Amino acid sequence: MMSMGLFLLLVSAIPSQAQQYKISLITCDPGDELYSTFGHSAIRIRELDSGQDLVFNYGTFDFNTPFFYVKFVRRTLDYQLSLTTTEQFLYEYNYFKRNVREQELNLSNNQAKAIVAFLQENYRPENRKYRYDFFFDNCSTRIREMMETVLGSSLKWNLKAEGPEKSFRNLIDEYVYPLPWSDLGIDLALGAVIDRKADETEKMFLPDYLEAAFESASIIGDGPERPLVSQNNTVYDFPEDGSQNWSVFNPYMVFWALTIATVLLTFLGFKRKRLYLGFDIGLFTVLGLLGLLLVFLWFFTEHSQTKNNWNIFWAFPLHLYLALKLALNSQQALVRKLLLGAMILADLALVIWILNFQSFHPSILPLLLIIIIRTNFLYYNLNIFNRLGKST
Repeated sequence: MMSMGLFLLLVSAIPSQAQQYKISLITCDPGDELYSTFGHSAIRIRELDSGQDLVFNYGTFDFNTPFFYVKFVRRTLDYQLSLTTTEQFLYEYNYFKRNVREQELNLSNNQAKAIVAFLQENYRPENRKYRYDFFFDNCSTRIREMMETVLGSSLKWNLKAEGPEKSFRNLIDEYVYPLPWSDLGIDLALGAVIDRKADETEKMFLPDYLEAAFESASIIGDGPERPLVSQNNTVYDFPEDGSQNWSVFNPYMVFWALTIATVLLTFLGFKRKRLYLGFDIGLFTVLGLLGLLLVFLWFFTEHSQTKNNWNIFWAFPLHLYLALKLALNSQQALVRKLLLGAMILADLALVIWILNFQSFHPSILPLLLIIIIRTNFLYYNLNIFNRLGKST
């Protein structure tokens, strides 16, 4: 973040007729870590006379915030507009070999000054913080809204009337596909609310889509219609990493291998008249704990995208109670009712998936099969094998 002296120099320089600005949209390619998976957008301001070259960045937060991680999880952590030199901003992207592109904007002097004034006002301490929302209020949407606010009816996006239909989940899947465990985690945490189709304007929450929208946009009303972007510059263009990160240790392979092992264990248990309850106690403990996490994200955070999460049908909090009863090997009538309930809930999850009420991660299918196989096996054999003294 820039020094206070540099900030005071900037805000004290009230735009005048003598000042000339060059304003650009900076788009940074995705990185290898989850926090950088979706890329980044920022605004570059160059004051041509003084040579100041600064970047306004809506995508920062303060690690020194009290209860940082609690606020981050509950979505009560404020992000803020930061200001730095372009050199300092680009250092990270050069270090991590992430491509950076620049679109110089074809603005009139008055329009450029209005954007500078808007950003100066936003950077004041009382204005710079905002409540971040991944889909609707982030580093890209803030720039889109700035352009619409400052340019008003002079900005013409020229968006496709009938672009490819994509849900919010489809859009983020384009980026997390190379990170299968992160992809699974996101699909588990986010509910059915992100399965609605995003319109062309809403797609601009992603930096790549904002960049494309800038490329097709134009300015009208102050002379002949002209493109919003006057020039495209490549800041960094690193060679593509040809290495493949694919690993057999991914949700698909792991869960299908676990399903095959479950089928073999169940078949062996049926032949030997044994239940092997240790497996089920572990299974329903994990599912119950996951269910508690889904309940927390749904009801006890401010994340709007974690609501209506029907993964809770198969990852149900009461599965913890079922695991406890299996461990105690007591109240078998109640246990059979809990097993029947778990079986029905897993079947309902399949129906929800098939009817497209919510798109589940594909690796969930083998987990559903495991639940259905084990609940069926235990429901029909629990009493029989217990009478034989072979419950474990």
